[in-house]
Amino acid sequence: MIYRIAEIGDWMAAQQRGEFASADLLQEGFIHCSERAQVLRTAQKYYAGRSALVLLEIDDDVIAASIRREDLTGRGENFPHVYSPIPLKAIVRHFKFLANDEGMFCFPAGM
Repeated sequence: MIYRIAEIGDWMAAQQRGEFASADLLQEGFIHCSERAQVLRTAQKYYAGRSALVLLEIDDDVIAASIRREDLTGRGENFPHVYSPIPLKAIVRHFKFLANDEGMFCFPAGM
């Protein structure tokens, strides 16, 4: 499984279109995702102070041909990048994704 922290608006639009896409796909040519061990660090770095987020759990086997695990920063850590819209059938679960009272993100219950 790989994970995408998404704006609720992008998630709602995906349900209408039948596939998930976000601004990064249009701007950079791929959708930024994370391995499970990278999710919380990614959330703190890029989503601090934001609400109205969902965490998408994506079956990477369904979209394997579209995924590249790359280190684009030169820091020695590969992140999954999806080079196409993600079909809804690949998104196995989604969760509200909120920071706690101290502003720290935690995995939602049930994960």
